Amino acid sequence: MKYVDDFRRGPVARALAQRIRAEVRADRRYRLMEFCGGHTHAIARYGLTALLPDNIELIHGPGCPVCVLPVGRIDSAIHLIKERPVTLCTYGDVLRVPASGGQSLYHARAAGADVRMVYSSADALELARREPAREVVFFGLGFETTTPPTAVALLAARAQGLRNFSVYCNHVLTPPAMIHLLRDGSDRIDGFLGPSHVSTVIGAAPYRPIAAQYRKPIVVTGFEPIDVLQAVRMLVRQINEDRAEVENQFTRAVTEQGNLRAQACMAQTLQLRDTFEWRGLGQVPHSALAIRPEFADWDAERRYALRAESGAEVKACICGDILRGLNKPSDCKVFGKACTPATPLGACMVSSEGACAAYYHYGRFNLETAVDRSQP
Repeated sequence: MKYVDDFRRGPVARALAQRIRAEVRADRRYRLMEFCGGHTHAIARYGLTALLPDNIELIHGPGCPVCVLPVGRIDSAIHLIKERPVTLCTYGDVLRVPASGGQSLYHARAAGADVRMVYSSADALELARREPAREVVFFGLGFETTTPPTAVALLAARAQGLRNFSVYCNHVLTPPAMIHLLRDGSDRIDGFLGPSHVSTVIGAAPYRPIAAQYRKPIVVTGFEPIDVLQAVRMLVRQINEDRAEVENQFTRAVTEQGNLRAQACMAQTLQLRDTFEWRGLGQVPHSALAIRPEFADWDAERRYALRAESGAEVKACICGDILRGLNKPSDCKVFGKACTPATPLGACMVSSEGACAAYYHYGRFNLETAVDRSQP
């Protein structure tokens, strides 16, 4: 684990922070959005905010796949398993996300529905292969990181003739969400920390038109504290020099074009939706994927005529504003009170990548010393 430990060293982090302090201009603010929830958790866990000067503001973005899933899509899954004898397989965090009327997939399972937690689409595919009399639906969701495994499952299901397997596709895309945020309020964001795991799939190239059109720098970066601090410094330099470019801090895994084989699997099985509802962001054009007509036999949305209508959020929850970077979890009146990981009112507290979960789990630590927890 030495390779990872090298990106968590406290002395290196403090030295980087000192260089950042030396380069920031006192006459301006730097509003940097960490798009991905993985960055939010790294920032909270290692106390990076306390290392940075006060005029650098790190804004939480919508990059948590469970958080951006709208209530209506969960409602439709709950209706399906209550009305049809199917087995629904999905990731653990999804089970606890509140839907309409305070219901969740966990509640549906407690009432007798067959809902199972899996670690990948391959687990659901294997269940369908083992039990051909069982109708298995995989509730697929996530950004470009988790999309290729869903595409591979669809290809495998067709190749093996598994007619009892289907996918409810809820995969969303990063670049369109960035564009939507900038159209909604570009004056609130000076630059982006781009997600490295997404970028290992799509590459750095898709961000370049965004940086050029909206004059906002983007630095693709990893999830260790040194990665994040290096990216902040790179963004500060670009802003000071009035540049708006895409830079790749995570060169150890991200390339310009990304994983072409994974992209080919996605292109073969999935296609762009005209629009898709995101929690907090509303309808975002060309921001999600649907299963191609050639794979209609494995498309749960078509097979079961699923219709996702907009569902009502819990009124006290401000998860939507947090996902847009308008508020922080600590601004919510129910944060840490009525809303906790044990009793979540919103998706941002449920998800392991949610901003509210990050604040709840790491906020009680001394943030300035947290970066040294990997060192004796």
